[in-house]
Amino acid sequence: MSTEKKAGLDALLTPEESVLVLIDHQPFQFANLNSHEPTMIVNNVVGLAKAAKVFDVPTILTTVLEERGGLVLQGLQDVFPEQKPINRTLINTWQDERVVDAVKATGRRKLILAGLWTEVCLAMPAIQAAGEGFEVYAVTDASGSGSKEGHDMAVRRMAQAGVTPITWLAVASEWQRDWAREKTIAGTTEIMLQHGGATGVAYAWETQLLATDRA
Repeated sequence: MSTEKKAGLDALLTPEESVLVLIDHQPFQFANLNSHEPTMIVNNVVGLAKAAKVFDVPTILTTVLEERGGLVLQGLQDVFPEQKPINRTLINTWQDERVVDAVKATGRRKLILAGLWTEVCLAMPAIQAAGEGFEVYAVTDASGSGSKEGHDMAVRRMAQAGVTPITWLAVASEWQRDWAREKTIAGTTEIMLQHGGATGVAYAWETQLLATDRA
């Protein structure tokens, strides 16, 4: 189990310490997604990927048997058009040496994972990586399962193994941390407008009202 701190300032994410792995967001997995509304997972994982790009967080895309399960979600590929996802046969991503080597090459220990399905493709690598000393964060609302019970039990199991459950908006907010970080404000704001749901709508409304007041 990871021995990293689970409380205090050091437990929060920073872009400089983070590495993101997005696991098997493919058509076949989405076809049996019942724990969440599929469009919500699409929205959230693409928002997470865009945030990683804004904050220069190394991101690794993976697929499993893509010749049968389909190519990675187009919205993710569009964020990283130059990247060819690592296509596996192993169910457990963390048993694929190419993925592990890519993560280790970043030199980063805060490992953020999201995947389909939660109890299989997310839980297995999360639990193994936590046992190998990584500080692992599972993005629960960018992941999903064939059932709500499957998702919930997987989150419980990961938490018992020392994995920290987190949402994609929490990840992005911890990366931003300070509104004085001006370099990423524009990018973060654009992501909120596109993927932040009611928050994005409210911000757009506020912007409209401020523009009207200046008129």
